[in-house]
Amino acid sequence: MRILIAEDETTIARALKVMLEKNKFAVDTVDNGLDALDYVRAAQYDTVVLDIMMPGMDGIEVLRNMRKEGIMTPTLFLTAKAEIEDRVAGLDAGADDYLPKPFASSEFIARVRALSRRSSAFSPTLLSLGNTTLDCGQYTLSVKENSVRLNNKEFQLMELFMRNPLHVFSTDILMDKIWGFDSDAGMDVVWTYIGFLRRKLKDLSSDVSIKTIRGVGYTVEVV
Repeated sequence: MRILIAEDETTIARALKVMLEKNKFAVDTVDNGLDALDYVRAAQYDTVVLDIMMPGMDGIEVLRNMRKEGIMTPTLFLTAKAEIEDRVAGLDAGADDYLPKPFASSEFIARVRALSRRSSAFSPTLLSLGNTTLDCGQYTLSVKENSVRLNNKEFQLMELFMRNPLHVFSTDILMDKIWGFDSDAGMDVVWTYIGFLRRKLKDLSSDVSIKTIRGVGYTVEVV
């Protein structure tokens, strides 16, 4: 399950990301409304968590634009704006749920799970490329009867590649999408995890290859 969090308070965004990843969600984070809209246009998410008060474009406008463009991803507003008129405005804009701050972490996780279940029927749990299959529910990469389990970051990288074959991702983009606000991670972590995935693909005799485009980034293709 992939979640997008749009939250401009770094501490809150980092806490939500850690919380969701501990519950086996793959998480992308952005800190402004313009990036949030770009991300939902470019990738398929199971749930979007939006703050309302964000720079660039507020959460209400992000959601209105999503719905106008036919992006029906279940969306939860998570915001300090808790008055009745604020909730009505959020729901009228197309939100599926509304949770005011402060909130209990268990309730937040439960609501995200409920929203994600709504979209699961429309989002494939198995992604295939060449002779290789990624099970998004089990975090396993398989070729025929052989399979290997991926850790969270490996899974997020492989899912991104398999949903966007032949697309070239720069190291900066991969850092932003996979590691987000984790400032402790250096750029070399991308190379390290690419190496882990290449080794596992080779061990499975996969015909999927992660290619380095010198000076540009990484892409996957069937060889």
